[in-house]
Amino acid sequence: MEDSLLALEKLCQQRKIWKEQGKRVVFTNGCFDLLHPGHIAYLQDAKALGDILIIGLNDDASIGRLKGNGRPINSLKDRAMMLMALKPVDKVVVFSEDTPLNLISALLPDVLVKGGDYTIDNIVGADVVQAAGGEVTTIAFLDGYSSTRLIQKIIALDA
Repeated sequence: MEDSLLALEKLCQQRKIWKEQGKRVVFTNGCFDLLHPGHIAYLQDAKALGDILIIGLNDDASIGRLKGNGRPINSLKDRAMMLMALKPVDKVVVFSEDTPLNLISALLPDVLVKGGDYTIDNIVGADVVQAAGGEVTTIAFLDGYSSTRLIQKIIALDA
């Protein structure tokens, strides 16, 4: 499992090998703070779009900036370990910026995918992937699942 968490430089080297082998690389990103069935369905659907699924995982500081005080609930190490244990996930790469644009520009995945709450026009890196001949798509969410909703439920139980 440890070899699934790669530094960007090594991942780019591996990406070249996959390209030479004709493998289709899919990239998605997120916080993946509290894993739930919606995440699992999303990752399974993303993996079905290609041969290799790479997850860009926000580090703790970027999640704090994006989600606010008290987030993430789980540490980077714990989130990465859970993702790497999932069958659809081939590689995890961590990023500290607020967006994965640098990762996407370096990796140039064959498919860039985000959840159904996005449109192609507002997916970071869509223009980069499309200019390189790749595809950009969205995947519908599994109804009823949300990390924010889980946190609210836990808080309500504690009150």
